[in-house]
Amino acid sequence: MLLAVLFVFAILIWSSSLTDSAAEDSERNLIEGSLAMQLDQLSSQQEAAAVWDDAYFRAKRGSEEAAWLLHRVAISLSEVHGHTKALILNRNLEAIITYDQDGATGWVDAALRNALRKPIAKVRAGYISSFKKTASGSYQFQPDYRANHRTIFENGVVMAAGRPHYFSVTAISPQTHNKGAEREPPAVLVSFIAMTPSVLGRLSGMAGIDGIETGPVQQSRRDLASILVKDPSGKPVTRLNWRSSRPGSLMLMRILPVLVLLVLAIAAMTALLLNYARQSTRKLANSEARAIYAAQHDSLSGLPNRDYFGRMLVEALAGAQDERNGKELTAVIYIDLDHFKDINDTLGHAAGDEVIKAVTARLRTIVPPTGMLARISGDEFAMILSGCRSRSLIEYQLSHIQDELSRPLRVAGNELYVSLSMGAAIAPQDGTTAGELLRKADIALYDAKANGRRRWSFFDPSMEEHVHTRDKIARDLRRAIDNDLLSVAYQPQLDSRTGRVAAVETLVRWTHPEHGPVSPAIFVPIAEETGLINDLGLWVLRRACQDAHHWPDITVSVNISPTQFRHPRFIDQVIETLSLYDMAPSRLEIEVTESVFAGKDDTVLTAMKRLKELGLKIALDDFGSGYSSLSYLRRFPFDILKIDRDFISPVDESPQAQAIVRTIIDLGAALGMTVVAEGIETAPQVHFLTSAGCERMQGYYIGRPAPVETASALIKSISLDPMILRPASRLAG
Repeated sequence: MLLAVLFVFAILIWSSSLTDSAAEDSERNLIEGSLAMQLDQLSSQQEAAAVWDDAYFRAKRGSEEAAWLLHRVAISLSEVHGHTKALILNRNLEAIITYDQDGATGWVDAALRNALRKPIAKVRAGYISSFKKTASGSYQFQPDYRANHRTIFENGVVMAAGRPHYFSVTAISPQTHNKGAEREPPAVLVSFIAMTPSVLGRLSGMAGIDGIETGPVQQSRRDLASILVKDPSGKPVTRLNWRSSRPGSLMLMRILPVLVLLVLAIAAMTALLLNYARQSTRKLANSEARAIYAAQHDSLSGLPNRDYFGRMLVEALAGAQDERNGKELTAVIYIDLDHFKDINDTLGHAAGDEVIKAVTARLRTIVPPTGMLARISGDEFAMILSGCRSRSLIEYQLSHIQDELSRPLRVAGNELYVSLSMGAAIAPQDGTTAGELLRKADIALYDAKANGRRRWSFFDPSMEEHVHTRDKIARDLRRAIDNDLLSVAYQPQLDSRTGRVAAVETLVRWTHPEHGPVSPAIFVPIAEETGLINDLGLWVLRRACQDAHHWPDITVSVNISPTQFRHPRFIDQVIETLSLYDMAPSRLEIEVTESVFAGKDDTVLTAMKRLKELGLKIALDDFGSGYSSLSYLRRFPFDILKIDRDFISPVDESPQAQAIVRTIIDLGAALGMTVVAEGIETAPQVHFLTSAGCERMQGYYIGRPAPVETASALIKSISLDPMILRPASRLAG
């Protein structure tokens, strides 16, 4: 054991040395990378001054423009970005200006020129090689810039005026592609930033390493790690020193006392070894039992998990067949908490966990001795009811579950009412295998949730047919999208101020080859559930941008699902589509429903702000029908507010409805939004909305949705008389 301890000690010393060396190398790489980033930032800061037609032509004229170049280039870089020195050389490498922030002169000496010779030569060579000979014999300036840059540059570190400086050499080049009969070398801009303590502080912050400082190139201290920095000519400029973390040595110093105590305790350990072995065996047995339990049970609720539930269901079904010859029923019940995600979103996941525990406690009290309760997933439970003599007993148990959860739960100081949806499948009538019963119970649960929640459903073969029909619609919709078998209709929006159509809303249509027209109310929700909504939405967006060329002065509005906003390439797809069809972003409106607010998803908000930055307009559709809140209107970047048709329909007869609509219009005006009224079907509605200041109107009275050709004729025919709306045509889509 003593030899073992000595061997471990030697290994620790060796490994600590390796760890220290690896840590120092890692820190060195971080500093070198951060230094390169600072130099890259310096080059980026030169772009505005170097890639500029004025600077290009003035530098070309040389010293006669020295005053302009001094103020607009050198002093500007100093004031805006803190560049401490600047040097502009003409095409013959003669200095046009020499600028120092402190007013010093004579700092451009032979040593500095020698250090800058190579980077200046590389920049000039790169600039000249960027001229490509054209068929006419002239040269076209076609530079191949580095990523994220628009300049031809070289950078590094040099010694200037006795102090190390960052520098960047950049070719002064035109903004537009330049043609010429000959290729000429450029004037170059060289700017410097002194490696002051504040600059080194930023380097420390970028690298995440404290205390980086410069030191003489000749001295290398044993207690400090260092990097020797050289100029482009290979001459040492300075040494960057820092105190390495040396984790290996720290670890060794902490372990050494333990090793000493270990040597002293060898004798005692030998005496206690047998007793320890007996204790370990006992603990191992207990640990194995706990591991088996943990593998079969959910850690939060303590209930059996999905796998254990599946095995117990197989045993229950086998027992029912062997012992009772199938005369008694075995029910499989899926239980799902309604709107559990809302609890997590509003009260937090800790409160959600408490709800799971409270629901588990309630359900445990009503599980019969022949039953079993399990937690399948986050908010989903499952139950086995064995030995049931009739279906009515199963229904009684389901009603007992609903009654037990009708009483409020006390969670995080709040009283919460939690409802359940349940789906049941019964053996042997619905199946005799575990997989079949679980699948059919899941189908029944889907039916319960689809029909209002807070209820239960027993499996029925018609439900399975519904699922198959839904899956078939999803497959056919995928083929329709892939084979371009969908179509769109456009419904006009009338501008009450100009009396002409200002925008059209894009509505997707699908005519199934076997079943005829399929309502969007059927296939759009299926697309949402199956993940097809991204492809469907992209197809509609592309078709709308393609057809928009028929109406060059009219905005095109496209409905976008919140699911699409969460797609990682959604913004890129919008940009690519606008570019593909040469459509100005200002002509595209993105419509979202109030369901975009559900869950307080910052991903959606970020995507909407990005679209707004691109120049698109964002419209909130069906305002007032769901999650509307003034805080949401202030937080989300909406340009347009669309009043839901349920508010418009009663304005002919209801003063209350008129007051609500006026309030919404005033609210939109106060927030700087364009207000659109939907579902207009009568002339009095038009009169009222026009007098109330509604800016746009949409509905069957204005014009029905129509294909692109018919919509074009409809758009030309619609007009608004100052006193009454007289649609020139009401073409049906």
